[in-house]
Amino acid sequence: MSLSDNSETYLRIPPWLRVKIPCNHNYTATGDLIGDLNLNTVCQSAKCPNKFECFSSGTATFLIMGSTCTRNCAFCNISNDPVPPLDPSEPERVAEGARRLGLKHVVITSVTRDDLLDGGASHFAATIRSVRAAVPECSIEVLIPDFQGSFPALKMVMEAAPDIINHNVETPPAHYPRIRPQADYAQSLQLLERVKQAGHRSKSGLMVGLGETDDEVRGVIDDLAGIQCDIVTIGQYMRPSRKHPAVVRYVHPDTFEEYAAYGKSKDIRHMFCAPLVRSSYNAAMFAD
Repeated sequence: MSLSDNSETYLRIPPWLRVKIPCNHNYTATGDLIGDLNLNTVCQSAKCPNKFECFSSGTATFLIMGSTCTRNCAFCNISNDPVPPLDPSEPERVAEGARRLGLKHVVITSVTRDDLLDGGASHFAATIRSVRAAVPECSIEVLIPDFQGSFPALKMVMEAAPDIINHNVETPPAHYPRIRPQADYAQSLQLLERVKQAGHRSKSGLMVGLGETDDEVRGVIDDLAGIQCDIVTIGQYMRPSRKHPAVVRYVHPDTFEEYAAYGKSKDIRHMFCAPLVRSSYNAAMFAD
């Protein structure tokens, strides 16, 4: 039976994953600003469960290079319809969004653009420079794709000097054929190692609940510790729709605390592990 088969028995969502939906002026204003500047956010495209909290606090994670992706990862809600050409005005619009929101920490991510020669690295670099010019007091975090292992592409991003470079491994390597069939675990680790070797702060994250074991999660933590990754996030996979893989298990908050303790025992400086943790959730906590 496939993981997306509608005949499955679904697990009941536990109480610690029931999100309260705040409603305030900031939530509406943030949404209006994003619409006014014609920007995309991962909060909306990926159906993030923290969207209401983040929008209500006046924060968002900007999604650049369109809202459609050239890959088809099983867990992701972003469409893989035909991708648009890059918009050269987007870096300035992202910078203006950050300025109007009064952000102290900006998170910029993207869809994967395997159709572009540099994977969109030059567009990332342009966006970093635009935000730096518009909001010089801001720290900048980028969550980047693997650029198909291209070091010149990664170097373009590093030379733009973001404060944190994040690339998610997403799931243990044994599950890549099912969950990330177009990605390569070793390639992702190599990217993170190159980031660290170049003197940048590195960050990565993964989801649990897709069929992995706790031993496999600890194995990923070991791998990230082995390349001296500075920040690791672990959160609960939440099924975006019935077309996506079903949740195999809901991990108890106590187990997330055990993941965090294990990572710290391996000298990973920051372990942020909880059911609703996502890559960019509370990202500013690590910026100082």
